[in-house]
Amino acid sequence: MTRFDFARYISRQEALRSLPGPKKERFRELFRHGSLALEIYAPVGTDPQTPHTRDEAYVVIQGTASFVIQGNRLSGIGPGDFLFAPAGVGHRFEDFSDDFAVWVLFYGPEGGER
Repeated sequence: MTRFDFARYISRQEALRSLPGPKKERFRELFRHGSLALEIYAPVGTDPQTPHTRDEAYVVIQGTASFVIQGNRLSGIGPGDFLFAPAGVGHRFEDFSDDFAVWVLFYGPEGGER
């Protein structure tokens, strides 16, 4: 892959190696530019998420899970699947495999885009 001075390349392997964080966190911010923040997230046991103040998108890196948002369950999500959670809306992962991990992209203004 060609790399440029203005680009940032983060491989899946590099992201996965960054977990757990220094305080045993199961998420880690890997990149920030403007309103965009890229994280990796790999819950263990349960997913204790509470609604976020900004819009959020997920792309599954590995593993399988169910995604619960506003009381609706989407089962059988897996690698390559994309999920969106608007700012302020409750959501979480359930029934995830031990190797489950997602890219997380936070973006836009506080309160989400209109």
